[in-house]
Amino acid sequence: MWEAISNSLIIDILDIMIVAFLLYRLILLVRGTRAIQMFIGLGLLVVLSWLAGRLGMIVVKQIISSLQTVWVVAFIIIFQPELRTALTYLGRRRGLAFFTAHDEIPAEHEVVKAVERLSRRGLGALIVLERDISLGRWARSGTMVNADVSSELIESIFTVPGPLHDGAVIVTGDKVIAAACILPNTERTEFGYMFGTRHRAAIGLSEVSDALVIVVSEETRAISLAYRGEIKRGLSIDDLTAELNRIVAVSEKTVTTAGEDSSL
Repeated sequence: MWEAISNSLIIDILDIMIVAFLLYRLILLVRGTRAIQMFIGLGLLVVLSWLAGRLGMIVVKQIISSLQTVWVVAFIIIFQPELRTALTYLGRRRGLAFFTAHDEIPAEHEVVKAVERLSRRGLGALIVLERDISLGRWARSGTMVNADVSSELIESIFTVPGPLHDGAVIVTGDKVIAAACILPNTERTEFGYMFGTRHRAAIGLSEVSDALVIVVSEETRAISLAYRGEIKRGLSIDDLTAELNRIVAVSEKTVTTAGEDSSL
């Protein structure tokens, strides 16, 4: 009997740990997006429904229960792009990469040097730094290069009228995997009036992957960085380097914390 109780307790603890970990990852995925506001509202309805039940408020509880159903349906409809992004993010992680993060960007120095030169020359560029989520689908849309990363190579690719300058360069580790790649444009209509094609493509890819996407504007020579559906514009070279390092540091800290929590 004691053995059965012990096995049941272990299963219950494992069940709680898995649910807690999944909720934790879900919060990380929606943190900083519009979806988090809906989660807070839904959570308040759940709390109010519990309080109404405890206090015997039958009518209030029924009304809130009805609102919960409507709230969930509205959430799915309104935030379909965010939910799709979250599922894509989970589905494209490479194996155990869900539990790990890169603690550095191998080719960061060469990429930043290339960005500085491109900006100075007024050459437009779109440079993607692949991280945990595979970008093979978009790499195959361009011309495979598979060469060691160097600032000279990246600069030459984006020099007009080179045949590969119109599109994105995808960097994986210390290799330029492909050039002239076609990226998905963001579906967020508010960006259509604010950004050109390169910037919308940068945001679009960052919405469906964890890639770091650098944009150099050929009109203004401004440097931008897109990550997780957000974009920072008008960065200096020092700002770009600091932002890249900050994102990597935050990712490493997040995964370390998640690992510690799941081992409790």
